[in-house]
Amino acid sequence: MSLFWFLFFSAHLAIASSLKDSGLKHKQPDMQLKLYHMTSLKSPPNSTSLLFAYMFAKDEERIRYFHSRLAKNSDANASSKKVGPKLAGIPLKSGLSMGSGNYYVKMGLGSPTKYYTMIVDTGSSFSWLQCQPCTIYCHIQEDPVFNPSASKTYKTVPCSSSQCSSLKSATLNEPTCSKQSNACVYKASYGDSSFSLGYLSQDVLTLTPSQTLSSFVYGCGQDNQGLFGRTDGIIGLANNELSMLSQLSGKYGNAFSYCLPTSFSTPNSPKEGFLSIGTSSLTPSSSYKFTPLLKNPNNPSLYFIDLESITVAGRPLGVAASSYKVPTIIDSGTVITRLPTPVYTTLKNAYVTILSKKYQQAPGISLLDTCFKGSLAGISEVAPDIRIIFKGGADLQLKGHNSLVELETGITCLAMAGSSSIAIIGNYQQQTVKVAYDVGNSRVGFAPGGCQ
Repeated sequence: MSLFWFLFFSAHLAIASSLKDSGLKHKQPDMQLKLYHMTSLKSPPNSTSLLFAYMFAKDEERIRYFHSRLAKNSDANASSKKVGPKLAGIPLKSGLSMGSGNYYVKMGLGSPTKYYTMIVDTGSSFSWLQCQPCTIYCHIQEDPVFNPSASKTYKTVPCSSSQCSSLKSATLNEPTCSKQSNACVYKASYGDSSFSLGYLSQDVLTLTPSQTLSSFVYGCGQDNQGLFGRTDGIIGLANNELSMLSQLSGKYGNAFSYCLPTSFSTPNSPKEGFLSIGTSSLTPSSSYKFTPLLKNPNNPSLYFIDLESITVAGRPLGVAASSYKVPTIIDSGTVITRLPTPVYTTLKNAYVTILSKKYQQAPGISLLDTCFKGSLAGISEVAPDIRIIFKGGADLQLKGHNSLVELETGITCLAMAGSSSIAIIGNYQQQTVKVAYDVGNSRVGFAPGGCQ
């Protein structure tokens, strides 16, 4: 968005502040929250193919966004080193049915507590939700819009605060100031041209009724436009001082883990996963295989790991080791894994060689170019296992439900794609695997066993 429009929206917020100033100024034992995919709610698209088309379009925009971020040095690293003995946990659910290929939790905010449907995003540093009076625009969302004037503990964060100064590293945009109320104004923008603009705010965060954070800093959005589906906002879990992880680290420890349930539940698949915040979420550590987190000076808030090799049906791909050496991000907000083009092409060929003996190939659909005529259930029974191996021996072992997706009835595709300059481990390949982010010790771990 141009500077003109940013200043235009900021001016609108300033005017709204003066008109509605009284409203806007109204001012650890283990815990595990349930995590859900959007398919657990009723979906706006009227077919699976339309849903995937929407999801893939958004996914491609996100990849372009990461490409652009890697091309410039515009983020800052302020990870917390504090470690605590407690654990915060939240139920995690799929988000496809709310117009997103991501996962959501229910987060409590304000006094008295109201709960909101929030996307969990390890690629975002800043948390925000839509707020009344929606001075410019609020999209349709799952829950009633948060009303700051109804919370006894709500307050805006002043322009002179350190949190306001930290917005540049968290949102990649300079903050502005509402002179009428001295409220810090944020802008969070995303690669698909979506954005949220509003007041930097502070209120009580509730993860469970007995576990709260009294001074959670977040964005109270007055203009929220783009591809957010019907979710109420975003929870940022990237490695930045304004992320929810960093704000909770003093109480629970600088770590979190999750298990993502499958996108489309079957009778035997889990319908919900979990999000756990705190060092206790890493136990037992012996169940995880860890790989080091890498620092990228252009994007220190993102989680980079070292991709070493891939096997199909137990056989290594015949590509040079240098082909794997591209920046590799593990991300909960990207759906389909992207691999370096030479690696993906070789993997695809190996996969086709095995499956084409029994299943006829079909034309590609959208960004997925390796498809077969057959159901996911049938093809999964004979599909070769894929093993993605990282530095230190940590790995993702992909069965059919992690490597294949049935885009149309009777058309099943390999759920991966090629990329020219970066690799991203998407959430589809992470499903039903326990993933631990030990940020304090700069490592990521993987453990099999599902979301129980």
